[in-house]
Amino acid sequence: CFFTFSTRLEDLRLKLENEGLVNISYVVVNHQGASSQRKFHLLKESVSDYITVYQQDEQQDDVWTTLNGNKDDFLIYDRCGRLVYHLGLPYSFLSFPYVEESIKIAYCENKCGNCSYT
Repeated sequence: CFFTFSTRLEDLRLKLENEGLVNISYVVVNHQGASSQRKFHLLKESVSDYITVYQQDEQQDDVWTTLNGNKDDFLIYDRCGRLVYHLGLPYSFLSFPYVEESIKIAYCENKCGNCSYT
């Protein structure tokens, strides 16, 4: 399952980059469970070096709980570090346009007014 996800995420990254949307950080947060931890190296190998894979420690607070999300969610932040979109299933499926459109909106629109990064 994560091979399909990683391929689609890489395809999306390349598509956006080819459209001029550069300097976007992509981070995959691996689940804390033992099964996910055992497969961490496979997940890491399935994505390019442009996508960071973060492995949670079993002893730390769960990242998804801290962020009020679930393991299949997409959290999209603007360049100032503000959460712009939180997409859960089914909207987080990369076969649908929601993730791509949310990234484009966060990248291209100045929702907060004047920005020193534009």
